Amino acid sequence: MRRHSARLTHDPAVLPWLGANFWSRTGGPLMWRDYCPKTVREELRVLREHGLNMTRSFFYWPDFHPEPHRVDEALCARFTDFLDAHTEAGMATVPTFIVGHMSGENWDPAWRGGRDLYEDVWMVGRQAWFVSEMTRRFKDHPAVTGWLITNEMPGYGRVYQVDPPSCDVVTAWAQAMCNAVRAAGGTQPVSLGDGAWGIEVTGRDNGFSLRETAEYVDFVGPHVYRSDTDRARQHHRAAFECELAAVTGQPVVLEEFGVSTDTVSARNAGVYYRQTLHTSLLGGATGWMAWNNTDYDDLWDRAPYDHHPFEMHFGITDRTGAPKAPLRELAAFADTLEAVDFARCRRTDADAALVVPAFLERDYPYSRPADRPLIFTSLHQSYVTARAADLPVGLTREADGLPGDAALYLLPATRQFTTRTRRTLQRRAEEGATVYLSFCSGEHPGTRGPWFDDLDGLFGVELQLSYGVAEPIEDDELEMTFTQDFGPLAAGDVLRFPVAGNEDSRAYLPVVERGARVVAVDAHGRPALLVHETGAGRTVLATYPLEHMAARTARVNPEDTHRLYAALAHVAGVHRAVTVDDPYVGVDVLVHEDGRRFVWLISQCDEERTVRPATDGTLHELRTGAPEPVVTLAPWGVRVLELR
Repeated sequence: MRRHSARLTHDPAVLPWLGANFWSRTGGPLMWRDYCPKTVREELRVLREHGLNMTRSFFYWPDFHPEPHRVDEALCARFTDFLDAHTEAGMATVPTFIVGHMSGENWDPAWRGGRDLYEDVWMVGRQAWFVSEMTRRFKDHPAVTGWLITNEMPGYGRVYQVDPPSCDVVTAWAQAMCNAVRAAGGTQPVSLGDGAWGIEVTGRDNGFSLRETAEYVDFVGPHVYRSDTDRARQHHRAAFECELAAVTGQPVVLEEFGVSTDTVSARNAGVYYRQTLHTSLLGGATGWMAWNNTDYDDLWDRAPYDHHPFEMHFGITDRTGAPKAPLRELAAFADTLEAVDFARCRRTDADAALVVPAFLERDYPYSRPADRPLIFTSLHQSYVTARAADLPVGLTREADGLPGDAALYLLPATRQFTTRTRRTLQRRAEEGATVYLSFCSGEHPGTRGPWFDDLDGLFGVELQLSYGVAEPIEDDELEMTFTQDFGPLAAGDVLRFPVAGNEDSRAYLPVVERGARVVAVDAHGRPALLVHETGAGRTVLATYPLEHMAARTARVNPEDTHRLYAALAHVAGVHRAVTVDDPYVGVDVLVHEDGRRFVWLISQCDEERTVRPATDGTLHELRTGAPEPVVTLAPWGVRVLELR
């Protein structure tokens, strides 16, 4: 199946966006009051010298739109100079229109008067007017390369955790704003700037739907800051959210990501940037904007920095404009993009499908929003596990129907899917695919157990559950001992898994075989993994919620589920162009339009790792062409080689 890698342009001469969100160190959000052309040019020069080609810029709304029917012309003149400075530096920018939220503070124009930004017709009209006015002024400037409607509107327009707007209302608002850009003559790509925090990505309904707004935008822009208890999951978080954000097939730009050096060491800030840049590239991102360009030590006594002081130090340069570790990582990443001619590369196809249940994004009657965090975290852990197994996966949405071209379907800790999907999975297995599901009881007591029909028939078992009673996992560690060979796993091999979850989800599925064969048992001799041959393919059932338990465990990766995934790939006949015998090193491949292949090797270890990749060719150093059959990676390191 084709993995998502859409770009904003099909012209390979147009470079992918690689830049930073930009406030000058002279003023932060108030930079237009304290605008210093010399400082701005110095700041842009440092970014350009480190390979960045663009910024994201902001019309601070209270200043640029001081009265309902007036734009501040003096500030527009300063913005023109700002655009000229980009042209002089050989850079471009993406202006953002409705900027009332920034770094832990909300600011309103004085005239808003508490009006609702989505549903008050006059207020929507004023926003659209402002968008059109700014577009008319700047649309023809060569430095403008795109537009964003807002900055993180879900945290500003209405606090969605308390009073979320409806999807219909938000979509109508988005249509009005994007139409204002087009009506004013703006031809550059446009998106919303909402952070892609809606239900298709996070499982939380904030009114913003990527599916519903796709008609009006040209790309999707995730903002990724959430933290984790496991470093490998953290390093793959942005990549996973980029994969989910590709639900409409539109280009994905990692619009915001970054770390404050008040919260991490300088070294680990660099590690996070290195990992996020490369893993998100492999996750389908085709543009990147770091948060943000500079530190703001001199602004300590003004909002938002007086109450969110860590926000002063998200910069990729320090208060003097000197590069910090994140900017050095961006520079190295820019060199890699150039060396592989990234604009002409795409992701390789995948034989394995990671199935995203429709219950993540569909509000079925009497379904529970509480199920969605479990779905998200199990999928995220499964994605990280697939990386450790060197198993390329394409995310496929149950809501869109399952494709018929996958050799392996992964349903990790999946409790719910629809009746139609149940029949599709049966058909895919009969046609030759391998369908894997790990049982999960769910994290709340309502309707415990599998929420789909005829698990018995699909997996060749007879479940032995009692109504309403979870079968608790009493061991602190699950031992899965293989009683038969299963791919590279031999009879007698033992896999060990962490046990975690609450009183509802820390549960296994008691079954007896009715056509399936038991290939692995737990420490009590009970079936732990069963294979049911059906037609030309098979179904595989794990009676424990392997991915859910790992997702609820800190510092767990790599854990033994990667060995099970590698065995599933072998049994299913999944093609893997490159593999390494080290779960700390993940590999993936991009292919150039001229046929060249480039291999990424990414370490998830704090110690040096040396691997000998197994390939269908030979590996060569990018610039010299020297053969490199053995690859050494620095702690948390990345290597990119050519596969010939």
